[in-house]
Amino acid sequence: MAVLSYSLLLFGFLIMAASAGNFNQDFDLTWGDGRAKILDDGQLLTLTLDKISGSGFRSKNEYLFGKIDMQLKLVPGNSAGTVTAYYLSSQGTTHDEIDFEFLGNVSGQPYTLHTNLFSQGKGGREQQFRLWFDPTADFHTYSILWNSQRIIFSVDGTPIREFKNLESIGVPFPKSQPMRIYSSLWNADDWATQGGRVKTDWSNAPFTASYRNFNANACVMSNGQSSCSSSSSLSSGNNAWLTQQLDSASQARMKWVQQNYMIYNYCTDIQRFPQGLPIECTVTSP
Repeated sequence: MAVLSYSLLLFGFLIMAASAGNFNQDFDLTWGDGRAKILDDGQLLTLTLDKISGSGFRSKNEYLFGKIDMQLKLVPGNSAGTVTAYYLSSQGTTHDEIDFEFLGNVSGQPYTLHTNLFSQGKGGREQQFRLWFDPTADFHTYSILWNSQRIIFSVDGTPIREFKNLESIGVPFPKSQPMRIYSSLWNADDWATQGGRVKTDWSNAPFTASYRNFNANACVMSNGQSSCSSSSSLSSGNNAWLTQQLDSASQARMKWVQQNYMIYNYCTDIQRFPQGLPIECTVTSP
């Protein structure tokens, strides 16, 4: 009986291991001349920035809708001037994009989490937050849920932002262009920290951000065909995200984050839009 139990336990472990994300299988290191590294048999990825160059990677697959999770541990200490970007993007002048960007800061001050969304090449939908924990002390999960009706940004399972599909009133929504996952660590001291007033201190280099536990419950696009095109895949329990929306408890948590940790919202920036706020801002909280 003990042998049988051990065999079942081992079998279960093998299934979990096979289903877990592996950076060797899922991503390509795209730039940085060796500064991006995949370690621990594909379970850990690190990006490094020094005075010569940053580094980056992208997913092998393209996705059209999905629930994307990644755990990140950000650059510790004095990270002023650095940006760690983690985002989905298509290509071309009318590209779509869903952004997490982490703007570094001097030691002891909080990171700024910058979010943005592009549809049909038009961005300018920034919301910024302070995080309620130290994102450099441990790994935290940053998630993008993207279906045909909404995009939800979440941190450790807590939604911080929702952008709804408002095509009915003329607001473009990303729904037709497949996107890859990208991430990069780079120097942006001309704007990243306090509007560029605080520069990168290269005596602290190299700077390193770490990634683990990637997971994508998503529709993979290949040769114009979606992996979600069959009725069997759509009915899978793993694809609840295809119709997921925020319940009342999740809405309350998102409101709590926005009331306590949001530091910029384009939908309240009247000076920036003297001719009137973007139409989505006047209808709902995007």
